[in-house]
Amino acid sequence: MARLAPARLWPLSGLVLLSALSACSSGRSAPATPAPATTRAGATAAPVRAMAVPVMESFEQAVARETRTRTGVPGPRYWQQWADYKLEAELNPVSKRLTGTGTITYYNRSPDTLRVVYIQLLQNIYAPGARHNTNVPWSVEGIELNRVAAQGKVLTAAAGEGPGYEVNGTIMRLRLPEPMTPGGRADFAFAWKLRIPPDGAPRGGQDGEVYYVNYWYPQMAVYDDINGWQIDQYFGNAEFYMGYGNYDVSLTVPAGWLVDATGTLQNRSDVLTAQTRARLDSASSAKGIVHVVTEADRKPGTSTTSGTDGKLTWRFRAQNVRDVAWATSAKYLWDATNAVAGDRDGDGRPDTAAIYSLWRPEERISHWDESARYARHSIEFYSRYLEPYPYPHMTAVDGPTSCGGMEYPMMTCIGGQWDTLGLYEVITHEIGHMWFPMVVGSDEKRFAWMDEGLTQFDQSQSMADFFKGFDDEARNQKGYLDLVEAGGEVEMMHHGDHFPNYPAYGVAAYYKPASVLVALRGVLGQETFHKAFTEYIRRWQYKHPSPYDFFDTFDNVSGQDLSWFWRTWFFETWRLDQAIDTVTTVGDSLVVGLENRGRAPMPVKLVVTRTNGHADSLTVPVTVWLSGAKRTTVRVAKAPAVKNIEIDPGREFPDVDRDNQRWPR
Repeated sequence: MARLAPARLWPLSGLVLLSALSACSSGRSAPATPAPATTRAGATAAPVRAMAVPVMESFEQAVARETRTRTGVPGPRYWQQWADYKLEAELNPVSKRLTGTGTITYYNRSPDTLRVVYIQLLQNIYAPGARHNTNVPWSVEGIELNRVAAQGKVLTAAAGEGPGYEVNGTIMRLRLPEPMTPGGRADFAFAWKLRIPPDGAPRGGQDGEVYYVNYWYPQMAVYDDINGWQIDQYFGNAEFYMGYGNYDVSLTVPAGWLVDATGTLQNRSDVLTAQTRARLDSASSAKGIVHVVTEADRKPGTSTTSGTDGKLTWRFRAQNVRDVAWATSAKYLWDATNAVAGDRDGDGRPDTAAIYSLWRPEERISHWDESARYARHSIEFYSRYLEPYPYPHMTAVDGPTSCGGMEYPMMTCIGGQWDTLGLYEVITHEIGHMWFPMVVGSDEKRFAWMDEGLTQFDQSQSMADFFKGFDDEARNQKGYLDLVEAGGEVEMMHHGDHFPNYPAYGVAAYYKPASVLVALRGVLGQETFHKAFTEYIRRWQYKHPSPYDFFDTFDNVSGQDLSWFWRTWFFETWRLDQAIDTVTTVGDSLVVGLENRGRAPMPVKLVVTRTNGHADSLTVPVTVWLSGAKRTTVRVAKAPAVKNIEIDPGREFPDVDRDNQRWPR
């Protein structure tokens, strides 16, 4: 979801302006904090063992079954499920209704026999009486199922033990006619309809001019090696956990309406005129922005073909994605260019991705005429900094205000008013989500920091590159420390729907993890940090990592036991407060007294600046504090004369009191 307002918590931007709580299991639900059934022992002394990381029993069981490892590498018996979707939908802009049909072929790659499957019906957050922890429009409907079939048999909604299904909120429990054995498959068929919710709906909807259609079809819930079925309800705040699959999607809208969706358009000549196709083709090699559809082109026969009975059906295919969303409007302009996406196929040559922007001309006031350029820079930067962008296109969509900023595979929906900095920021943040969680498929609902926090950190790197030194990292740290000072912090390892308020969620999901990654980079050094960060992406692309896979990858790549770091920053709300207590002269030396006044242990980075301009740097290792000490001393040469001494002048670590880190005061 969209980035939060810079360097403060109120007012929030985008989607959050409309809702104080919105973002971008065999029935087993995760606890608010993972249950500490066992611990990761530290490498050496007892004080380090006392800083061990609590580990969920289900993760340890996965390690024992060899689906996970303690090195952060997927285990030799790792598995995950798969689904193939074929979906058809028609939008009626007058009634604002969508009617859909679809089939799902579900493949059981697990070692378990499945007698029940679970399906997400996320639109039911709008159903009368639905439970939610964010504002949603009340005068809407949920998803209305007209047909449900499994394994060739039509099912009815009924409780019991035989074949059938029950809907509880946003989750359908479907009892299979025949069990799915390991290696087996099952076919499901659905027919449904829903009303596209109005502006005010989290993460999408319609405002009468533009439609951003999200979470619009029945989708298989995730069955994995740690949780079994992950069937947490969608209440609006915490986001999503989705499995991977292939999609074949047909979308029928009025002729003259532009459409873009997750995937590659399969029938260009059926829906686009020769003029539009030619401009689109020219954009694939253009250095600038091509105006594929202008204000004068927005009509059937000019931008799109005329269709049949005033309608056109657009067909898209997407491979190995976790979701499909789409946008449509008669008002859109269409800008296009291309981005260098890195060598994604390994042939030694750079590949490209199409960059699209769909926006209304009235949004020039919010700098949407620059949006394609912003998207291109973001894709090119992340392809260099992280991993090559893997998808055929990336589209920035001007959506209803309540989109705020929300990510979908190959697309982002952005609503509201923006200045230049803000529009770039929200575009680059949402595009950053193409890596987390689109490629690295974490459970956003239970561990929001795994997608939002990592993306917030990446956003800071992108902004510094685009705006040449802009310090977004400092804004993140300030947002975190402001809440620490206010006393409202909640630990990061906390279920996204269990936070007491939105500021606590926003800091734990965005600001704190982004700041913690900067601190981790300070601990490990830029080279080691970046090696571990990108190795985590490579190991877990198109898979489902847990937090422990993230932790273990960094331990493994760095060659260090960082249990003290993970425990301090992810499981606790301990404060960091390193201070220079005294500076005294002893012979030809200065003895600097250092105190750790908070509970958070971190190395002390000390810089001694002399009057001749020379600066000496030294580091007090974290083991000093892990051994139980609260105070230590270091000696530095008295000459040449010392001008000042400071702890962490680069401000890599989120210390709560900078005033006590300098001498003289």
